[in-house]
Amino acid sequence: MPAHPSLLPRSTLSRRDLLRGTAALGGAAALSALPRPLHAEGNLTVGFLYVGPRDDFGYNQAHALGAAAVKQIPGVTVVEEENVPETNDVRQSMESMINLDGAALLFPTSFGYFDPHILALAPKYPDVRFQHCGGLWTEGKHPANAGSYFGYIGMGQYLNGVAAGHVTKSKKIGFVAAKPIPQVLLNINSFLLGARAVDPTITCQVIFTGEWSLAVKEAEATHALVDAGCDVITCHVDGPKVVVEVAAGRGAYVGGYHADQAALAPEQYLTGAEWNWAKVYTDMVTATLNGEPIPNFVRGGLADGFVKMSPLGPAVPDAGRAQFEAIRAEIEKGGFSVIKGPLKDNQGNVVATEGQAFLETDPVLEGMSYLVEGVLGATS
Repeated sequence: MPAHPSLLPRSTLSRRDLLRGTAALGGAAALSALPRPLHAEGNLTVGFLYVGPRDDFGYNQAHALGAAAVKQIPGVTVVEEENVPETNDVRQSMESMINLDGAALLFPTSFGYFDPHILALAPKYPDVRFQHCGGLWTEGKHPANAGSYFGYIGMGQYLNGVAAGHVTKSKKIGFVAAKPIPQVLLNINSFLLGARAVDPTITCQVIFTGEWSLAVKEAEATHALVDAGCDVITCHVDGPKVVVEVAAGRGAYVGGYHADQAALAPEQYLTGAEWNWAKVYTDMVTATLNGEPIPNFVRGGLADGFVKMSPLGPAVPDAGRAQFEAIRAEIEKGGFSVIKGPLKDNQGNVVATEGQAFLETDPVLEGMSYLVEGVLGATS
């Protein structure tokens, strides 16, 4: 899949470079003292910040494609910066967008941008809206001009697992993960439980790389999983390209994540859990243009158009296709539970009793700290 044309070209001068140059000339305070154009009806500047490259076949590309959809809205100007670390650099980039570009709505998309960086800037700029991907905004604790949005993509990883369960011969599937935060743990658990809906003897081995984007460790982890007998592999890293290509090159099948990676492994790609940020971003920007508030806590799933699935690949058998579509329809109706009892974690602790079920909308899942029974690996 080639990079979307709207993602290119890139500027070689980052906003942080501009801010540092301004600070060198007159001090950082001079920049914040500049008059900022405020949002007027029908005229809005929106900023997007990405932790990696916009053409990474993954997390950042999915967000950038959403930004590309926003660019088509009349009266909207979009400013973007990629490769912004989860450090004070993101504060500098956000302040640059606010003070130099007049951005009134910001989408800082990486998990680590929220605390402490957005939480530090939001009170300083009360007329700017900070919408963060994945953070847990809490009323009474966090600024009112900040908000959180995310999607129930664990359901997509559950469907990845269903497809994997129909293809695996070894009954061992693998997961390359970045960090053991709740959203990642839910994806790992969902992948295994989807596969176990096909065959309850299947196990899933997980390897954490420790970083959102670290190609060498992602390649090493994928090789290690294949060497351990895993014949279907998925991941939760920012750019799945390395995992997909290495796994397919070793003869394993793959489940995609973030965006459609089918073009990287046409015969080995089973399906993929994709984000549909275009809907989320255009809805929020349109509301802002219309003078309507954006809720501080926004979530949605397959039925809401926040998440979608890549088309099933040629390796998925007819029985797998039938079960996949039946479960997808069930999920889209609502009321489907991935985490339900009786269920233990992989340390033997009960996480759901008989008859207990957690809906995808239950906030307790966003505090998940465990790996379920059948996942081989540890969170620390």
